[in-house]
Amino acid sequence: MTDPIRLARRVAEIQRCTRAEAEQLIRNGWVSVNGHVVETPQLRVADERVAIDPNARIEAVEPATLLLHKPAGVDPIDGPKPALALISPDSHWSDDQAEIRPLQRHFQHLQPLATLENEASGLMVFSQDGRIVRRLTEDCDQIEHEYVVDVEGSIAPYGLHRLAHGLRFEGRPLPACKVSWQSEARLRFAIKAARPGQLRDMCAQVGLEVKSIRRLRIGRIALGKGPAGAMPAGQWRYLPVGERF
Repeated sequence: MTDPIRLARRVAEIQRCTRAEAEQLIRNGWVSVNGHVVETPQLRVADERVAIDPNARIEAVEPATLLLHKPAGVDPIDGPKPALALISPDSHWSDDQAEIRPLQRHFQHLQPLATLENEASGLMVFSQDGRIVRRLTEDCDQIEHEYVVDVEGSIAPYGLHRLAHGLRFEGRPLPACKVSWQSEARLRFAIKAARPGQLRDMCAQVGLEVKSIRRLRIGRIALGKGPAGAMPAGQWRYLPVGERF
């Protein structure tokens, strides 16, 4: 029996590359052991069959950012129904255009960002990328978010103007935002720095009761549409490499 060695060393021997390049190949999912993809360079192998995908490319190991369509009633972080539990290989949107191969490491160490209220649905972000984390935390209040809000009731006189200019929330005046009717019972908000409960409170101030809230966009990144329509609730897609909020 052959003495066990680290998988990265075996791949370096097969591929005639450096140990660092071998680790990149393994972490990017190009290496299989006995027919199963392995992403752990330190795994020790002896007589196992090690194969490298013929399409393998030596490239940097990029952190992943996943975009989830959170359903209403799902907890954004903590709670009995956390949104993170929805993210798995099985719930990957079939119309995802990012052309990123799902890997096991993409589901590890994901940080929830741009959270939504439990009752709201729509775009929510989970990322391993420190640049994305900083962007959606430190610069969050400067990024415009787009929502559609289904409402009931009769809007007060000049209510649409008041929604866009001049309301207060939790004792503070609100900055201007963009508000328009999408239908007789649906409003569109393009707004920055919205706080939990703010959209419901704004609508209540002009005589409207909110029935549902859905976030469509964060900055330049939208929920996503494919040939069959918008990405369904409970499914996720990758943020393509190079795209930014």
